[in-house]
Amino acid sequence: MPFAKHIFAALCAVLTFVTPLRAEMQIHPVTSPNGHHAWLVEDHSIPFVALDIRFEGGTNLDEPGKRGATYMMTGLLEEGAGELDAQGFAQAVQALAAEFSFSSYRDTIAISARMLTENRDDAAALLHEVLTNPRFDTDAIERIRAQVQSILASQAQDPDTIAAQTFNALAFGDHPYASPEEGTLDTIAGLTREDIITAYRNAFATSRVSIGASGDITADELGLLIDQLLEGLPETGPALPDMAGFDASAGQVVIDYPTPQSVVLFGLEGIAMDDPDFFPAFVLNEIIGGGFRARLMDELRVQRGLTYGVGTSLSTADWQPMWLGQFASSNERVAEAVQLVDAILRDIAENGVTEEELTRAKRYMTGAYPLRFDGNGAIAAIMAGMQQSGMPIDYIANRNSYVESVTLEDVAAIAQRLITPDQMLTVIVGQPKELSPAH
Repeated sequence: MPFAKHIFAALCAVLTFVTPLRAEMQIHPVTSPNGHHAWLVEDHSIPFVALDIRFEGGTNLDEPGKRGATYMMTGLLEEGAGELDAQGFAQAVQALAAEFSFSSYRDTIAISARMLTENRDDAAALLHEVLTNPRFDTDAIERIRAQVQSILASQAQDPDTIAAQTFNALAFGDHPYASPEEGTLDTIAGLTREDIITAYRNAFATSRVSIGASGDITADELGLLIDQLLEGLPETGPALPDMAGFDASAGQVVIDYPTPQSVVLFGLEGIAMDDPDFFPAFVLNEIIGGGFRARLMDELRVQRGLTYGVGTSLSTADWQPMWLGQFASSNERVAEAVQLVDAILRDIAENGVTEEELTRAKRYMTGAYPLRFDGNGAIAAIMAGMQQSGMPIDYIANRNSYVESVTLEDVAAIAQRLITPDQMLTVIVGQPKELSPAH
């Protein structure tokens, strides 16, 4: 049905413009007949529905010595299910004008599904087959293994990846966060089909599922669809990891790597989303490194030309929230840039920020927020992520008021708490002048 495929693609493009965030957008909690929960935004203007299904755990659930098994397993989900091999599965998806994607992250496995209303039941049946009866054919395993090995080989030559992996290894000890979720060349080479099956059995526990749906479907229809999709999956899974903790004792580490620019990754312990000071920290991050007019960007790029770009972010990872920043600078000037970042952070911790900076940050954050809701797929994904993070169902409606309520005093207080340069871990990858490599 190529014509249906073209219709689906056109609908996806149109949805970018017809489903922006609206003040009247209503999120409805849905409980299926079997007791599964989801959030729904109904939109019957176009015969299309988007689902986002997330299972908590992610690559953190890899068995000891089997790093990369969950990552490989997720890549294999679209390589055949039931009686359909990889080619047959791809043809079946195309014939239904559906789209499925499967992604693994440290804390979650995310499944995105988009389908036309007229093909919804058949598309859901095909997705259910993937979730409950994946094939994991030997030829598919070897094909995905080769792809992952190629990714790992490329990452080994990438300064950004080297910086991130070094930072994680230093910061998180023996926690799963310390090692690459894709695995290593050694662990990937050693994975067997049984290891992949074990990762699959560990991944999809219905007690850990979060579901967002947006589009042409009612609450009753969604409830039945959820039960159809989750039927046959286990209710519980293996224990989730403990908190990782953050070890900054290495201080500043330089990794010698032949490149004209040094990559700099720095981080501090962050703040959880349920912390009362999260929104002041959120606004503070925007002021420090959230955009082109942020303090770091102005000082490092605009005023001194030390970097093309610098940014910071709040990572709300389940098992260790972090505040992270990154930039690249020429080997000749990177030491100057590192010292300047330190001075800027110390100044903000001691003196806070200006009223102008606060006003500008809040104006941008409240104005840009609606742009995230640029289609049913984005809405479904945001709602599933909200549930997994334990956010209230009215968060979207109230989020901008939380930002607006942040005061200069709030920002000053969280700056003193969060911005502690003496407890910062910094990894530099390159050949920086005036900075010594690690031994």
